[in-house]
Amino acid sequence: MKICRLLSVLFACASLAVIAHAVPDKEVLGREAADAWLKLIDAEKYAESWKACAPIFRDGITEKKWVEAMDMVRKPLGKIESRKLKAAIYTQSLPEAPPGEYVVIQYETKFANREEPALETITPMYVKAEDKWMVSGYYIK
Repeated sequence: MKICRLLSVLFACASLAVIAHAVPDKEVLGREAADAWLKLIDAEKYAESWKACAPIFRDGITEKKWVEAMDMVRKPLGKIESRKLKAAIYTQSLPEAPPGEYVVIQYETKFANREEPALETITPMYVKAEDKWMVSGYYIK
């Protein structure tokens, strides 16, 4: 009888683990969107990165201005040598942003042309109309 109960508990735990794994949490979904977007930035595909951003981002800066800003700020930093996740935090509110679902992600990033690591902050948001997570902000410090 104890063996049957133990097997039932193990089966229940395994079932919960499969369910939990099948439904990624919001931090994971946000990070996946951010990582895909960063690949565009790292490849210097700045116009494509602008097109892949959330509408709220595109409403705040033209494609031309975005490309110019990336050419001036990001490109001189050089190739990525390393990028280490520091934090990924889900929130429903951010200063000066409309209510919504956001993940604030921070990476400690080492660039080839910069001695000390930089702090990259990428903020994906869930865009209901698109039914996906899209980048709504990007900052390098």
